[in-house]
Amino acid sequence: MTETSLYTVDGCAALRIERALAHRPEKVWRALTEPSQLNQWFPFDVEPTLEVGGTVRFSDRAGGPPTTGLITDLEPPKLLAYTWETDHLRWELSASATGCVLVLTHTVHDRYGTASFAAGWHACIDRLDAVLAGCPTEQPDNMDGTHERFVAELGLDQGEVTEAPGGWRVRFERQLVRPAAQAWLALVGDDEPTAGGPVPVHAAVAGFEAGTVIEVLPGTSLAYEWLADGAPAGQVHWELGGGTGHGARVVLTHTGPVAPRDDRMTALSACRDRIKDLAADLASTPRETTATS
Repeated sequence: MTETSLYTVDGCAALRIERALAHRPEKVWRALTEPSQLNQWFPFDVEPTLEVGGTVRFSDRAGGPPTTGLITDLEPPKLLAYTWETDHLRWELSASATGCVLVLTHTVHDRYGTASFAAGWHACIDRLDAVLAGCPTEQPDNMDGTHERFVAELGLDQGEVTEAPGGWRVRFERQLVRPAAQAWLALVGDDEPTAGGPVPVHAAVAGFEAGTVIEVLPGTSLAYEWLADGAPAGQVHWELGGGTGHGARVVLTHTGPVAPRDDRMTALSACRDRIKDLAADLASTPRETTATS
């Protein structure tokens, strides 16, 4: 059984994954620390120097430049923690009646990327379990469904409403499972929008009359005015940028005036639905053989 949760510590997101394993802590410890086993299930090839302050070298199997981290905590066979670029990984083992309990805490600055990290770590821990059992390890064919499940389970599909000069601001940020080029096409269709032109149907937020496009950066950004009683009342702004290895990151902001006050909650609900529909459309679209950022 695996339990996954997300909380905040010192301003960072902490992803916690707990998994019961049918193996003693000493056996699992070797799979966490010995490269001959570790590199069968970990996403990078790893060479640790097992001492506090020792280096951890991560080699990208895809050919990217290696990176290094430092071991911050070491208590064999119970605790191993180290940095990985700006992230921190903490592996804890405790004995149980049937083997042991493994707890991974991954602390990151990128809260909205944690659904990707959760999907990836679940796949890694599945492979760890296979290594411990002496079974072949396999890469999952498709983690899109797992990613989208964690977006919901970890509360990453919720936006925020804040006060803004002269009114309010709704903001959503979400990791997608397709590249920015595919997300852009899903938003605007085959005809590129232009400043002063109409708002693409799929970029419009329901319940708010779309005015005209006021700014376009093809493939990256689209902003338009929405109207109340025929006059501009606020703006809707879509942005696409780099995300995790799963795909692009989308940010949707929607602004409006102080009154009527109910508009902000209407916008929150409508933006949530629009983002949800976009993510679902992309998840059901075949992945193009392009970069995922």
